[in-house]
Amino acid sequence: MPTPSDQLHTGSPPTDPALRNAPVYAVPDQAGCGECCQPQPSGKAPASAPAQEKDQWAATYLPALLSFLLLAAGLALEWNKTAWFSGWVPLVVYGAAYLLVGTKVLGYAWKNLRKGQLFNEFFLMSLATLGAFYIGEYAEGVAVMLFYVVGEHFQEAAVKRSRRSIREMMDNRPRLVSLVRHGQVVTIDPRLVIPGDVIQVKAGEKVGLDGEMLGEYSTFNTVALTGESRPQARRQGEAVLAGTINLTHPVEIRVTAPFENSTLARILQMVEQAAGRKARTQLFLSRFARVYTPVVVYLALGITFLPLFFVTGYVFEDWLYRALVFLVISCPCALMVSIPLGYFGGIGAASRNGILFKGASYLDVITKVDTVVLDKTGTLTAGEFRVQEVVPHGISREKLLFLVSALERRSNHPVAQAIASLSSGGEALPSVTGVEEVPGHGIRGVVGGQEVLAGNARFFQREGIPVPAFAAEFTQTVVLVGIDGAYAGHFVVGDRLREDATETVKSLKAAGISRILVLSGDREETVQEVARQVGITEAFGDLLPAGKVEHLRRLQASGRTVAFAGDGINDAPVLSLADVGIAMGGLGADAAIESADVVIQTDQLSKITTAIRIGRKTRQIVWQNIGFAFGVKVLVLLLGSFGVASLWEAVFADVGVAFLAILNAIRIQYSRF
Repeated sequence: MPTPSDQLHTGSPPTDPALRNAPVYAVPDQAGCGECCQPQPSGKAPASAPAQEKDQWAATYLPALLSFLLLAAGLALEWNKTAWFSGWVPLVVYGAAYLLVGTKVLGYAWKNLRKGQLFNEFFLMSLATLGAFYIGEYAEGVAVMLFYVVGEHFQEAAVKRSRRSIREMMDNRPRLVSLVRHGQVVTIDPRLVIPGDVIQVKAGEKVGLDGEMLGEYSTFNTVALTGESRPQARRQGEAVLAGTINLTHPVEIRVTAPFENSTLARILQMVEQAAGRKARTQLFLSRFARVYTPVVVYLALGITFLPLFFVTGYVFEDWLYRALVFLVISCPCALMVSIPLGYFGGIGAASRNGILFKGASYLDVITKVDTVVLDKTGTLTAGEFRVQEVVPHGISREKLLFLVSALERRSNHPVAQAIASLSSGGEALPSVTGVEEVPGHGIRGVVGGQEVLAGNARFFQREGIPVPAFAAEFTQTVVLVGIDGAYAGHFVVGDRLREDATETVKSLKAAGISRILVLSGDREETVQEVARQVGITEAFGDLLPAGKVEHLRRLQASGRTVAFAGDGINDAPVLSLADVGIAMGGLGADAAIESADVVIQTDQLSKITTAIRIGRKTRQIVWQNIGFAFGVKVLVLLLGSFGVASLWEAVFADVGVAFLAILNAIRIQYSRF
């Protein structure tokens, strides 16, 4: 049976309440990340991290360094025409240099050959370099293998650097949090904290878990989530996300999500998953390589033997050399590594800007978007509702608030939360049963023995309750209330436009988005007014989720590539259907975030334009690499076929191009959008 200390680092909290409350979990503040708690095996202590890194560096780069020294020494001896450096001596020197870097490549080629996988880059390199040794071009054979291996090291280092930079940026959750328990503060692993617990965050500390502010006020640096270090104020009752930094006042936060489900953990998980989802260009290149490599091998055989029938004075070694040059040049390393790295760089750049692409394929699709459809509430507007008026009918205001707020507490909709917040919470709440929330309509339930409905006019019509005539006169959101089948009053609820809404519409138009629409379940008059304020001419209100889907399908049927941005649970169907579904992730419903292809973690509408720019920049870099790699390779292939280019030029055409393509790919991570 595991002990408490065994469970400390397992990633999930103990289920036994008594075990959770045991003092063994208290850890002194100076304990750092808690790694000292891990049991160590008896005997020799494990190597430190710097020692492990040093050993890894030596194992990776030392053979290449020794090979280079032997190659340089051999070339120097040849250039000086040293008498003793002849016969079998050059073969020994260059052979040792070759085996230092070529053993693994030869091993991979042999393993693949045994599996029936003949045509791959390891086979090409092995065939080309062993062929060079066969015709006596030892130095060039070593050079090809050495620079190929060095190029692979550069590629691997670039990928690791890209992945590490994203992880360092995103996975900066604190290793310990301060838990308030029985009036005392103990420092524990955040994985042991459960929703409902209260943690304390001092000024200057990082927030370890998502939660709700209990303190009156503080400001937080959100750079880990948004890429922007502008402080954001948070007041009592507002959400505070893991990874943000408390800047001003010590606060207490009631935890709302476990460690593994925190906002920052979900961001990191989605970024990691996105790196494994290939774009269409990557998939095409994978299929292309399976055809390309055998074609190259057969062409090399043709270059070697076909001239026998057409060329007078045919010399086998000369034409074999040309074929070897052809093989080295044709290796698709530059394409097969730099292109995935380009997409990974795009995902990383988006993450730095608070945008999560759930796959490289969406970086491609977003570049083709010509139509953007926006939801209203929580997307064009901030979703920060305030009740502006309470109008009872045949019931006291206090009774209306008492019943409706009890029901609305069961909903996560922003309008429902605004109404529920009117209740002081001090009085005993009535029993609420039979709760049913109907997306696009409202909510119903039995409150204290009375049937209560709260929703829009469509909900009243569906339930057969007469709708008051004056309800159509409001431009704000109106929540009608029905009690036991009769109209009992209404709430007038107002929202505000996002600060960047108007500017976002302008920037989308400047980016070439030819059509922008608003689709909303809110009242037609309200939707039209909001659209007018931000400069959108096409707006449709009073839509159920099915109505939004129908509008979107019509757009797609007309040949449009559509991006839809929304945040509510009723947006999930249309987010799934859109070519690119964009969820406003800060305030958005979990269903919307799960259905979307892109998540804007900052809730900034302007990030839609940023996402499009990042997608276009990624595509530009990927196609730059494709064009550059193919251009250089075709040129040197032609030169090699006519005997003008040597294996040295072939090395540049392969490894040099791959290196330059990698540098081009990683620069996207440091671009500004």
